[in-house]
Amino acid sequence: MIKKSLLGLVILGLAAVSASAASSHKVVFFKDVVVNGSTVKAGEYKVEVSDNKATLKHGDTVIAAPVKIEHNAERYTNNAVKLFGGEVEEIRLRGTDMRLVFEKPETTAAK
Repeated sequence: MIKKSLLGLVILGLAAVSASAASSHKVVFFKDVVVNGSTVKAGEYKVEVSDNKATLKHGDTVIAAPVKIEHNAERYTNNAVKLFGGEVEEIRLRGTDMRLVFEKPETTAAK
């Protein structure tokens, strides 16, 4: 009985680790890009997704941006970054069906 209980706890622990790891991904930018109005240098970034926010981390650099999470019919086989004029519009996350669509930062209209 104790072995079965211990096995159940180990399985639950592994499931919890897997669930928390599912919201963290690696993305590589091959050139400098703009995310949420901030320039992001080329390099490998850890992308954490929580609620409707994506946080990109690389060393001391941390950029948070609001995103809309959309789901694809199938899982993506590779990470992909969609740019428009050097600005990140979306990131497709490998191994998931998630597409992070970056919201445009609000700009103050000229009067």
